[in-house]
Amino acid sequence: MSKFYNQTFEFVVTLEEQGLRLDKLLAYKLTEFSRTKIKKLIESDNFYLNDCTFSNISYSVREGDKLRIFVPPCEESILTPKNLDLNIIYEDNELIILDKPPYLTVHPGAGNHNDTLVNALIHHFGNNLSQLGGTRRPGIVHRLDKDTSGLIVIAKDDITHAKLSKQLAEREIKRTYFALVYGTLTPHIGTIQTNIARNPKDRKKMTVVKGEGRVAITRYNVLEKFGGDTISLVECELETGRTHQIRVHLTHKKTPIVGDQTYGTNLNHNLNCFNKETAELIKQFPRQALHAVRLKLTHPSGGQELSFESKLPEDIMQLLAGLRS
Repeated sequence: MSKFYNQTFEFVVTLEEQGLRLDKLLAYKLTEFSRTKIKKLIESDNFYLNDCTFSNISYSVREGDKLRIFVPPCEESILTPKNLDLNIIYEDNELIILDKPPYLTVHPGAGNHNDTLVNALIHHFGNNLSQLGGTRRPGIVHRLDKDTSGLIVIAKDDITHAKLSKQLAEREIKRTYFALVYGTLTPHIGTIQTNIARNPKDRKKMTVVKGEGRVAITRYNVLEKFGGDTISLVECELETGRTHQIRVHLTHKKTPIVGDQTYGTNLNHNLNCFNKETAELIKQFPRQALHAVRLKLTHPSGGQELSFESKLPEDIMQLLAGLRS
């Protein structure tokens, strides 16, 4: 259990701090916790302003305000450890970089409580994982979709988790993906910027919306084309990190990812330019051809830049070989 749980923290607002938003000030003072965690604490009656419960996170604090926040005990995890192999790219006392295989869900959810990356993390690292994400997501700083492969960062403690979350929020962590898509993007180098929200007709999907949702920004570069403009290999860098962002953005541009069963099933693609074997390989590709290939971040305590790269997995390599033949 983290030493920062089951404690009360008290502050008095100074003249220099007057006018700051409540959640921002507390995030500055309580660097062990993310703003999301602080928001939840405030909104769940764990915060007191001048000795009265208070839940308005956007309140502008005033000089002399007395702030008191209680962090309740961390719930014990009831997750089952699972002895799954982990491809550890890097590890130190604070963080882990993993190369996640496809078909592995990151954290437990409906229908899958035991065979996830989190279950494997508990087996390998026990209690040496951060708890900021909650008891069902120990160590998880960001997600990869089940069928997406590649690099993911894991935090071993709450301070590291909070610092990495801050880097993500401030767009300092660079996450680069390779995707094989139908068609090609024009221009070949550019930026996709839209708002993304839950699809009102299917809550499991995200969709591009206007005037609501959250801003999503993806930078892209078409690296290679096959069969004219039939298939493209695209490099995508996340400026933001919304759920399914790359998949939604590429589908929005009429270039859905090969194999994407959620966002790319309603379009017919002419594959006559490829031989029969390659065309069949494309049609039958069993997952979205999306791989988190590069990850760059600043070490939370050391300050040095860390850069990692992952080789494309065998299934995408085989598909590329067929496209290039």
